[in-house]
Amino acid sequence: MRLTSLAAGRRRLTAYCAAAVVHVAAVAVDAKILKVASKATLMPLLLSWSRTQQASPLLQAALLASTAGDLLLETNFQLAGIAAFAAAHACYLAVLLSQPGQRSWRVVAAYGALWAALIAVLSRDLGSQRVAVAAYALLLTATAIVSRWHSPRSGAGGALFLFSDALIAVRMAGHDFPGRSTLTMAAYAGGQYLLTSGVTDQRLRRSADQRLRRQGPVIA
Repeated sequence: MRLTSLAAGRRRLTAYCAAAVVHVAAVAVDAKILKVASKATLMPLLLSWSRTQQASPLLQAALLASTAGDLLLETNFQLAGIAAFAAAHACYLAVLLSQPGQRSWRVVAAYGALWAALIAVLSRDLGSQRVAVAAYALLLTATAIVSRWHSPRSGAGGALFLFSDALIAVRMAGHDFPGRSTLTMAAYAGGQYLLTSGVTDQRLRRSADQRLRRQGPVIA
């Protein structure tokens, strides 16, 4: 990768990290205007960075859908926002499954048990939303499983994303606690970055390996 591209990538990643810190701080102090404005910049900045890392079209589509989900949820279009994030996870699953990974049924069993326990604990208090929450949580769990198969970094991102949305489900079930919103957004911002960087890192490594194989052995 050229030096100019590396420099651009670093600038854009720094901008994303700064926006994430500002947003989490705004949530912590409940600065409403800053909270909305900073959240609107998060996924576009991460998308901009991903392009410097040769992100696949599917990964870029996941970040675009996440951008739409953030905006829709902030403007109280709840169902449309959830649908946008469901589309994002479908894109994540597609891009992760298209790449090599080490599949483990232990990971499936662990996350499956976690999903079942979460739904069992919260379903009584979710009322008419229990089916929608269970279905969306299952999609999130699938992303967490497949991301863990892909690499430790993307797996950490999938786990943080699941944790973030689990905290939202806790609030929906009427079990809020101090600091939940701050923790939710910190986990969301970190999870999205780790998912994106985990996928792009593997893609760049494969591209480098392919170039080396095409060049053939180096004769001293």
